[in-house]
Amino acid sequence: MKETSMNIKSAKELVAEATAEVETLSADAAVKLMDDPNVVFVDVRETNERRKTGVLKGSVHASRGFLEFHADPNSPTHVKPLSSGKRLVLYCASGNRSALAAKTLKSIGIANVSHVAGGFPAMQKAGGETESAA
Repeated sequence: MKETSMNIKSAKELVAEATAEVETLSADAAVKLMDDPNVVFVDVRETNERRKTGVLKGSVHASRGFLEFHADPNSPTHVKPLSSGKRLVLYCASGNRSALAAKTLKSIGIANVSHVAGGFPAMQKAGGETESAA
């Protein structure tokens, strides 16, 4: 860990820790899951990113900034697929935020969660079907 006066972990260190704790899928492996009815793809990017680039077809949106609230069935901003019991595959723009988000979901009790290395661009390159953001 790089020493600072406050011993603050770097974002790179946090992502490395998260990646070590959650399953990381290659984009090719993730694309093969897109038609599986027991898998939910979760886009943790911000709304403006989604509008600019599009989204994976059929994915749900649960921004990382509100993730704990989106996952909480008692929250007014609950995203129902997050508590469906289905396998959750998270993606972002690069694979960093999705790793952190997957670790967060695991920490609150959602065990069947993974994320995609390389994020949305890697999924597009691997042939993942996309659509405009709603």
